[in-house]
Amino acid sequence: MDVFTAISQRYSVRAYKATDVEEEKLKKVLEAARLSPSASNRQEWKFIVVSNKEAKKKLARAAFGQSFIGKAPIVIVACGTESKAIMGCGQPTHTVDVSIACAFMILEAYELGLGTCWIGAFKEDETKDILNIPDHVRVVAMTPLGYPDHPPSLKSRKKLEQIVCYEKYE
Repeated sequence: MDVFTAISQRYSVRAYKATDVEEEKLKKVLEAARLSPSASNRQEWKFIVVSNKEAKKKLARAAFGQSFIGKAPIVIVACGTESKAIMGCGQPTHTVDVSIACAFMILEAYELGLGTCWIGAFKEDETKDILNIPDHVRVVAMTPLGYPDHPPSLKSRKKLEQIVCYEKYE
């Protein structure tokens, strides 16, 4: 599978089979994050792999009751370990770097036949309590990981002309 195929065909999975994710596939997904680019190659991130049923249920509650999160075989919680660094453009380094790493993970997961769903709606303080994450670390995102239980539904996207402009903002 080429990268464009993965980009164009992946979808957010909100129902997972009870099938365990093979260790080899999990490691490839995590390796995709490790190899992703980061500001000055600092790699200031940590990825917590959660498979404990009780912890996953708690994470689902912390994610405003998105129960499908707790039903996936694995939940990966993506953290920025240096939350004070700011890029020259004014953006916090950890949100950009960890987001890139998550994007690489979800594309690799799709290539391996696994499903994911980017989760940005969660209570960070509760998530930190559940997983014993230090105060200075920021939780950027999480994703369930497992085999999809339903085929994808059609997704709509804006036309390229609606989102691209040249030479200046229009």
